[in-house]
Amino acid sequence: HLSVWRWASMRLTGIDRRTFLALAGASLIAPGLRAGEDEPLFLGARGQDGRFEAAVIDERGRDRLVLPLEARGHSFALDPTARRAVAFARAPGRFAMAFDVDGKTAPVAIAASPDRHFFGHGIYADGGRLLLATENDYEGERGVTGLYDASDSYRRIGELPTGGIGPHEILMAADGRTAIIANGGILTHPDYDRIKLNLGTMAPSIVYLDIASGELIEEASLPQALHQLSIRHMVLDARGDVWFGCQFEGDPAMAPPLVGRHRRGSAIELFTAPSTIHRAMRNYVGSVAIDPAGDIVATSAPHGGVVVFWDSATGRCMGTLDLPDGCGVAPYSAGELLVSSGRGELVVATPDDQRAVVSGGAAWDNHLRRI
Repeated sequence: HLSVWRWASMRLTGIDRRTFLALAGASLIAPGLRAGEDEPLFLGARGQDGRFEAAVIDERGRDRLVLPLEARGHSFALDPTARRAVAFARAPGRFAMAFDVDGKTAPVAIAASPDRHFFGHGIYADGGRLLLATENDYEGERGVTGLYDASDSYRRIGELPTGGIGPHEILMAADGRTAIIANGGILTHPDYDRIKLNLGTMAPSIVYLDIASGELIEEASLPQALHQLSIRHMVLDARGDVWFGCQFEGDPAMAPPLVGRHRRGSAIELFTAPSTIHRAMRNYVGSVAIDPAGDIVATSAPHGGVVVFWDSATGRCMGTLDLPDGCGVAPYSAGELLVSSGRGELVVATPDDQRAVVSGGAAWDNHLRRI
């Protein structure tokens, strides 16, 4: 075990006292066996025995690295080349933690600006020199992408407007300079404890930003009749198209499509599963991923305990996995995805088969990422 007190005291960078004390009383687990370069590793946030953690696990669900967090984590920015990551707090959290996935260097605490909070997602950019994080300018009632210098202890150096409200997941396009952002459209303020303040005027969108200039290159919006369909999570398929999942904030009796695809220069396409599957999704998609071959998109619906699989070429529903509180999804192998649940399950799944990896472990949070 390596002392987090020693690490945190050396690298304290704007983290608040509560976070520092939480870290000081914990330990970082770094098993001596270093993962091979070809071994798949996965990263998720979880809760266990009253504490919160970010954990790197292998394909058998065994811990490779465990980093204590102040409160619930959400998702991660990953720099696989440099083997580092940033764990973000669940919105409206104000902390993030950068760390080496092999546990070789000290973690670096990142604090949100006093008038901002994180939305739980981020990406590395500019060859790993920048970290971009989706944030809420809650007094200005607008979304921004915070810019952090990853080469200088993640010092905040600026921000870019996202052209909408409630930015959530952010991706990097294949060109390495275009950020793709899901503006969920929901206005919140930390003083009001996650209450949604603008349901009547929501305007979700997917935007494409030039990270060098801040220019909004393209914006894709849903029809006005679906303005309460909050676009939250996304993944890129092999063609560079954006697949996304939504959370519906309108009348619960309504059942609009929850899964869509956007191709640059075209209108958004929406896809619907057979009625029994669609009803089981309960108007809520929690996470989106695609298998390593780029053929199968998985959308988790934890409120309904179902993961739905889609053909990335046609949008056809291919099947489901029933998993209570299953939310985290990550590419595993060709045709397969790894799914985590809030009840401690880890399952390798295809549209027509599944096998358990771990049962009854820690309570996994919303997202699972492959390193």
